[in-house]
Amino acid sequence: MRLLQVHVDYLIVDGHSVIFAWPELRELHARRTSLARDALVRKLRDYQDWTGVRVVVVFDGKGTEVSSTAQPWEVQIFYSRDGQTADSVIERLASKYASHHKLLVATSDRLEQETASACGAECISADGLRHLLEDVRRS
Repeated sequence: MRLLQVHVDYLIVDGHSVIFAWPELRELHARRTSLARDALVRKLRDYQDWTGVRVVVVFDGKGTEVSSTAQPWEVQIFYSRDGQTADSVIERLASKYASHHKLLVATSDRLEQETASACGAECISADGLRHLLEDVRRS
């Protein structure tokens, strides 16, 4: 399946939505959560390197506040705070940045897709993200 390449400034990924949708990542997650997260981030880093599209991945976290890690050239990783979902972080990012940047949100959560779309972001499913990454590698 070839996807049309749309120009976007940022790709925002719902990390656990993708991990649980992709069998190979789900298997790694069953062994250890960090293995699945690291494997996903590697794939997203490759996409960022190949396309120049900035990638942000959001995972559910357990800390007292939203945390973020990244060097300027790396994939930016957010962890939600305890009692907050990654969905709410993604929705906040979409509402804050969609009016200034072209955003693509990758999640299989239909409600999250609807909310992000209402903010002005484009959305793809976890399966659509897999095809997008594969399409870029073939280009």
